[in-house]
Amino acid sequence: MSAAYCAMAPGHEFHGPYHDTEYGFPSRDDAVLFERLVLEINQAGLSWLTILKKREAFLEAFDGFDIDRVAGYKAKDVKRLLGNAGIIRNRLKVEAAIDNARRLQTIRAEHGSFAAWLDKNHPLPKDGWVKLFKQNFRFTGGEIVNEFLMSLGYLSGAHEPNCPVYGKIAKLKPAWSHKKK
Repeated sequence: MSAAYCAMAPGHEFHGPYHDTEYGFPSRDDAVLFERLVLEINQAGLSWLTILKKREAFLEAFDGFDIDRVAGYKAKDVKRLLGNAGIIRNRLKVEAAIDNARRLQTIRAEHGSFAAWLDKNHPLPKDGWVKLFKQNFRFTGGEIVNEFLMSLGYLSGAHEPNCPVYGKIAKLKPAWSHKKK
């Protein structure tokens, strides 16, 4: 999004708060990381505005993005989600969210947290991240992985250097700002 997003988001009812307080900001909270992954997957083929408008419904439908609860979803939950007009009712995306929660349980068991797994694999070039995500998650193509990582400070580019938010994020020392090994 970057330059165009930094120009259009400020003051917008939905884009503004996301741009100013979340996009590009690092997070260590696995529920936040899982939410962002689910939202980025659901954005595929749609506008980010559509996702932001449906965000509260996603939060409720997916139990606050509690990884363990979502990982425990059964066929009745898939049916419930596919009947929920407040979210994106795409079977592949719904099933990917549930399967990815299960995969995150394994990642947390092996690495302590989703954030620790991301840290362990940083730094990777974009194509390395895409390959890693495709090996570990469902429905994660290049653009989804790129936006997910930019949105959480693992890859640079969320904000232009002249954007006021860029300086706020830089002070937090996101992963992209760390010297490479």
